[in-house]
Amino acid sequence: MKLIGVDIGGTFTDLILADVAQQQTWIHKVPTTVDDPSIAMIEGIETLCQMAQADYGDIEHVLHGTTIATNTLLTHDGARTGMVTTKGYRDIVHIGRHQRPQHYSIMQDIPWQARPLVKRRDRKVVSERLDPKGETLTPLNEAEAKTAILELKEAGVESIAICFLNSYFDARHEERVANLAQELYPEAFITTSASIFPQFREFERFTTACINAFVGPKVKRYINNLSQSLKKQSVRGELHIMRSNGGVATADVAGEQPVTLLLSGLAAGVLGGAAAGTQSNRDRLITFDMGGTSTDIGIVTERGFAEATARDTWIAGYPVMVPMIDVHTIGAGGGSIAYVDTGGAFRVGPRSAGAEPGPVCYDKGGTEVTVTDANVVLNRLDPEYFLGGEMTIYPEQAFAAVQALADRMGLDLHETAAGILTIVNNNMANAIRSRTIQKGQDPRKFALVAQGGAGPLHAAEVALSLGIPEVIVPRYPGITSAMGLLTTDLKHDLIQNEFTLSTEPNLSKLNADLQSLEEQVKAQLRADGFSETDMTLQRFADCRYVGQGYELRAQVPGGILDETVLQSVWQQFHDLHTAEYGHAFPENPVELVTLRVTGTGPMPKLSDFPAPAKGDLQDAWLKTAVTYFRVNGQLEKYSTQFFDRDRLPIGAHIEGPAVIFQKDSTILLPPHSRTTVEPNGNLVIRVTDDSPIDKALEMATAQSPA
Repeated sequence: MKLIGVDIGGTFTDLILADVAQQQTWIHKVPTTVDDPSIAMIEGIETLCQMAQADYGDIEHVLHGTTIATNTLLTHDGARTGMVTTKGYRDIVHIGRHQRPQHYSIMQDIPWQARPLVKRRDRKVVSERLDPKGETLTPLNEAEAKTAILELKEAGVESIAICFLNSYFDARHEERVANLAQELYPEAFITTSASIFPQFREFERFTTACINAFVGPKVKRYINNLSQSLKKQSVRGELHIMRSNGGVATADVAGEQPVTLLLSGLAAGVLGGAAAGTQSNRDRLITFDMGGTSTDIGIVTERGFAEATARDTWIAGYPVMVPMIDVHTIGAGGGSIAYVDTGGAFRVGPRSAGAEPGPVCYDKGGTEVTVTDANVVLNRLDPEYFLGGEMTIYPEQAFAAVQALADRMGLDLHETAAGILTIVNNNMANAIRSRTIQKGQDPRKFALVAQGGAGPLHAAEVALSLGIPEVIVPRYPGITSAMGLLTTDLKHDLIQNEFTLSTEPNLSKLNADLQSLEEQVKAQLRADGFSETDMTLQRFADCRYVGQGYELRAQVPGGILDETVLQSVWQQFHDLHTAEYGHAFPENPVELVTLRVTGTGPMPKLSDFPAPAKGDLQDAWLKTAVTYFRVNGQLEKYSTQFFDRDRLPIGAHIEGPAVIFQKDSTILLPPHSRTTVEPNGNLVIRVTDDSPIDKALEMATAQSPA
């Protein structure tokens, strides 16, 4: 069985072909074709098949992580969207919750007001009203609904979002208007808020539905075009798209619910990092995925990957109410531009040179200094081995550009380059602090998984600044997101609002609703081709103390719920509250707000990679050259060994400073670090006892009271 994983990033498109039966893999990276990302994908698949001497017809599954939905929202380049909503609630998506993104700023951007997904003239209202229990207060006025749809059609909207006030409890009015829209305007892309995620909080639910409608036509065209292109290449394997929840969906489902793809590639990166950690027997991980444009950070613990909560799930400034892996992204990558701002401060990012024109050393028209150029000047990247020697870089151009920046600031060439790396490393370290220390987690108890084309080049220095003792470098760090696509399953999430109290739970309703959700999830998985014996179901409950505004998610055991089972759910909530906020109130009643069932259908997976080479470390040695490192505040020259990772034998030990090249990335070992090649092919970089970090930890331990 042969699988292909493809992750399309802002700079490169990463591909991996795996023969699961033979446990063989082939990898490839190509520059992303910005105007039509599918071009690079198809070309990359063609090259991979040639490398593996495989026919297109041998490929059984193509798994894809895409940024098309995200970029459409970020650039505000979606479809003209119309909205049909309950009379009196036309401006919910404008008013929001009266929350200001920046509480004290009088000059701030409020995205849903400055860049509305649906203009006010395209928001139509109809008479209808259900109460929060589904009882009809005002019947749906179908004549008004038909008029609204025809007005939107005449106005030229391409997509329609149908959002009624209490449809999260009963969606019959939304579904009826959707049927009318399909009859009167079949060309339109139709979204109902209840079909995306039937959750209370109308502002977030309405906005999520509008996002789905806004990005839907472009995403659906992209997926359809990609499917057709694969068929033209005689690729018979079914296309699956990674979703934000860490599972994949069929192309048809993804095309109807594109809002679930907003963190598509980022979610795959967390899964790939988690898989690498599992191979090295580590279950507390910080995934550190540094690409050409951005750095993505995820947290994995013994309980699995962290999932974003409703209170802080925002993309491009808009609230998004769908299940998502918690991934924090900052504008720091190999293409991040270094500059002096108007106040005279030296800054790096978030603006990026991207794939085109790219860093100066790419010689594609870029004129502004980037992080990649700084690494070239410090001799941490080598033109002979960049991208396995398949891509030419021009060091002399990087030197000239960095020298020009240094002259403007009155600094030395190498000090300027080192300063660029210090700034970008600190930016990334601060981002990790925000996901660990600020959430009560000690980063020193985690391992850092270095991913992306630039991650292994910066990870050790970032880990040093945070006291993280280990860095794990996967076998193919530059394509970890593509690899993560081959480690996941197909997944569906369904929810049902409950609002029942721990003091008087409605057991009969809870059990009936859980059974209904499970049957719906099973039906979706059966439609995807899975038998019931292959399905895995998980149940969750979103809980809060009475009077709180946000929930925490507890796991619900299988089987029939009774008082004893529910008591374990309440206790789990108290424990989660303590972990999240530092305290709990066990004597207070708990409100179970929402039930959720997650159904999983198993996909073929890549479990192992080819074993590393056998032989002697000397076989992997390439050369010795001078590189620059800042140690104890001083920038100094170091004699540095350079190695070829593909020839590193199992068990090999390398002392830093060293640089290790491979096709998809470059790995940096700063002074006072060492690495070992594990039998699974991972490199584990460890800070030595001579390092300032270990000494600081040793002193802190010695001084602490017994």
